[in-house]
Amino acid sequence: MKYKAIIFDLDGTLTDTLEDLFISVNYALRSCGLPERRLDEVRRFVGNGVRTLIERAVPADAGTRITEQCFETFRAHYIIHCQDHTRLYPGIASLLTALHAKGYRMAVVSNKLQAGVTELSRLYFQGVIDVAIGEQPGIPRKPAPDMVEAALSKLGVAASEAVYVGDSDVDLQTADNAGLPCISVLWGFRSRNFLLAHGATVFAQQPQDVLELV
Repeated sequence: MKYKAIIFDLDGTLTDTLEDLFISVNYALRSCGLPERRLDEVRRFVGNGVRTLIERAVPADAGTRITEQCFETFRAHYIIHCQDHTRLYPGIASLLTALHAKGYRMAVVSNKLQAGVTELSRLYFQGVIDVAIGEQPGIPRKPAPDMVEAALSKLGVAASEAVYVGDSDVDLQTADNAGLPCISVLWGFRSRNFLLAHGATVFAQQPQDVLELV
């Protein structure tokens, strides 16, 4: 066992949340009289939290008031509909079960709103993942290291004993800022070439690879 703990990103790593995000973004844009976005655009916009997602989705000339209105509409819609189409990626459930059986401590650290992280963790990770931290007041979002440090503190594990698993450039930056090695997964929202260009060196082609790498 190389590590005692594994810190997982959520969207694009454990859960395929893209369709629900896409639907809620376009619901908010329509409600505010703004043009909708394509699925591939929303895929590129995710990773830095839902406020940044909306700021990227709203036209640059829309203005602060419309952007804020769109964000509040998105948040209200997504909290209700965050489970409609979201699912675990194939192989994730068996990976987490195997890791738990081997004694790894695990946490989820996500820029998703805490309400969404809590609900998805209740549905999919209860009894397997010990800590679930989402966007909340007082803790800077990834790629700042604060969420990871909070998770490690709750797990009672040092950074030197942990590894980070994620699917994006934000995850690579977060791991580096927190002093953790990073395993980049290839089933998520970013391509291998994109991840290579942002410094990725260790890859998991499928969930079972994570078990072998840790």
